[in-house]
Amino acid sequence: MTTLRGESRSRRWQDVVAEVQRAAEAGVMEAVLTGVHLGSYGRDLAGDAGSDLKQLVAALLTETAIPRLRLSSLEPWELSDGFFDLWARWPGRLCPHLHLPLQAGADRQLRAMARRCTTASYRRLVEDARAAIPDLVLTTDLIVGFPGERDDDFAEGLAFVEEMRFTHAHLFPFSAREGTAAASVGDQLPTEVKRARLRQMQAVVTATGQTERSRFVGTTRPVLFEGEGKPLADQPGRLWFGLTDNYLRVATVAPEDADLHNMLAPVQLATLAGDVMHGNAVSSRY
Repeated sequence: MTTLRGESRSRRWQDVVAEVQRAAEAGVMEAVLTGVHLGSYGRDLAGDAGSDLKQLVAALLTETAIPRLRLSSLEPWELSDGFFDLWARWPGRLCPHLHLPLQAGADRQLRAMARRCTTASYRRLVEDARAAIPDLVLTTDLIVGFPGERDDDFAEGLAFVEEMRFTHAHLFPFSAREGTAAASVGDQLPTEVKRARLRQMQAVVTATGQTERSRFVGTTRPVLFEGEGKPLADQPGRLWFGLTDNYLRVATVAPEDADLHNMLAPVQLATLAGDVMHGNAVSSRY
């Protein structure tokens, strides 16, 4: 028997708070909480070190000066009651972006994958999140061609993914990994079938992503710029890239001598080209 992952281990919440505060004091503008099964954070801790993810997020936003806090991947069944209330308490600092791995949009496939959610429970979670978090952007993970996936399973999954209106998805064709239960079962799908289904699923996610991004054209959102500005060949200035609080990729042109690296500035989102928003920074800091 092959073991791919050991038991989860959580860091003390006090240590996480101290590290994020040191980062904020050093000029870091955004911290990202990440880890395997992040939503189960703290369940292995006891005593003064005990906490859960909701309490950790509250502590970070209460006890540190980090301007922006983002959460990475969260399994849908691991979130505590009232988790989405956090965004109402810190709307300017807790990023309105959730990555909730779905993996499959058909209940039969979810059971085969041993996922601890159904399409109905996932739908309710998404509805609750969107009701509580204004301008939420939702991303996910999806696998196509899992062993035993029938035509009707895939069609059901396509429809559900379209209904969920994901802005982006990490898409993968099923690949057998030695030591996993799924690698040894029958009903493995031919490679050409998996490739065709991957293209179909990608087309759905691309369409929903375009629709979701288009909702923000004409709005102004805070953007954290990263990297170095790229010189422009056809006009003066430099092209800078960054991410909005709700995880939209943004490009903007700034004067040649402007340094936007690590700057958090409001940007008016003017147009959409592919999956990149183009806008104009409205800050006077440069």
